[in-house]
Amino acid sequence: MPLGAATALKGIEGSIMLLHGSQGCSTYIRRHMAAHYNEPIDIASSSMTEKGTVYGGAENMKKAIKNIIKQYNPKLIGVATTCLAETIGEDIKRISDEFLEENKDFVDVVNLEKIITVKTPGYGGTQYEGFFATIKSLVETLSKKTKKSEKINIIAPSITPAEVREIKKILNLFDLKYILIPDISETLDAPFMDNFNKIPLGGTKLKDIEDMGNSKLTIEIGSCIEDNFSTGALLNEKFNIPLYRIPLPIGYRNTTEFLNLLSKISNKDIPNDLKISQGRYVDAIIDAHKHCAEGKVSIFGEPDLAMGYSEFCIENGIVPLIIASGSSNSKLKSLESIIKNKFGITPSIYDDTDFQTIQEESLKKNVNILIGNSGGKFISEKINVPLLRMGFPIHDRIGGQRIMHLFYEGGMRLLEDLVNTLLERKYSLYREKMFNKYYKGVD
Repeated sequence: MPLGAATALKGIEGSIMLLHGSQGCSTYIRRHMAAHYNEPIDIASSSMTEKGTVYGGAENMKKAIKNIIKQYNPKLIGVATTCLAETIGEDIKRISDEFLEENKDFVDVVNLEKIITVKTPGYGGTQYEGFFATIKSLVETLSKKTKKSEKINIIAPSITPAEVREIKKILNLFDLKYILIPDISETLDAPFMDNFNKIPLGGTKLKDIEDMGNSKLTIEIGSCIEDNFSTGALLNEKFNIPLYRIPLPIGYRNTTEFLNLLSKISNKDIPNDLKISQGRYVDAIIDAHKHCAEGKVSIFGEPDLAMGYSEFCIENGIVPLIIASGSSNSKLKSLESIIKNKFGITPSIYDDTDFQTIQEESLKKNVNILIGNSGGKFISEKINVPLLRMGFPIHDRIGGQRIMHLFYEGGMRLLEDLVNTLLERKYSLYREKMFNKYYKGVD
């Protein structure tokens, strides 16, 4: 959960995360994110020790907040907890309020606008839950109802910076005024600059988060989000803002649904450039379909990604035999009847699972391709099945932050990568299979 919180906070302008716990927790997350995004990742720690564990870490946390302000001069500090802080029952909201009260004169002359807090014990869920819990906390703390606005809220899931940029590009094609949260398009994939900024430029502006309570509607991207983590549901309940929850726009059907919604909201036709991309994508589907039928895939990742990539495979005739997520999420089960009706096969669908289970099932079901993050490289090595990398983290390749599989253009790229991986495996093994079949008499 703290890792998900760190990703979400990286999408907020002028923000720094403070992890209330021991130093090792923030070190692990910094290392994990830096290897994937290839960007410097700063996460502060309250550096709790044995003394803090026994007597409480309030003083450590207050010192950490003051040090952050002196070193970074942020607009927002996001304080998240670790297992240690939650186990001893630290009230981080109370501690942050006490800090602001005790340091009024100091806070008045610095850049700090807000401190938000979120509970993220490692045992409380995965990075998926931590990500959405943090967005919800940001909006719940900052958003207000002042006057009506023509803007729309876009709640983005944990996707790549390149995919966030593509969503913004599509929204601009429809001339929509929007507030997108979190916006990691620049903060976690920054261009090279001569001058180093301690806090990366970009991110969702705090004044825009405040304005989310005035928007005319909310689009929440991701069909697996549970209501208790849903920022869209919060805005609907608190400000009566209509909520549209739609799938991640991976593949033809989901992309078309997304674009049709934008067309309806904007009262504009789908731009011609997107229609051309749609036709080109259909042509790619026709080119690839004869190869797709050979695909038997194991898909694993965060729920929305697992759902989106599974739906992509289904519409292209590739059979998802295993669909798995480390997060607890009941909505993945909805794919079972769809796959059974289309392919006559009952898939294995797991939530709250581990790589050992995925490996055993992948071997048992004789899959010929894996789709997931770099954690699957050990499965790939052990069962000799190629891994098409997506999601977070990708540590054994570069460019994980620039993977773009959304909309028609991204769908073409994904389809070609997937089919070419299948073809490479096929042509590298067919001589061995022919020898075994015709000379040894075994399949």
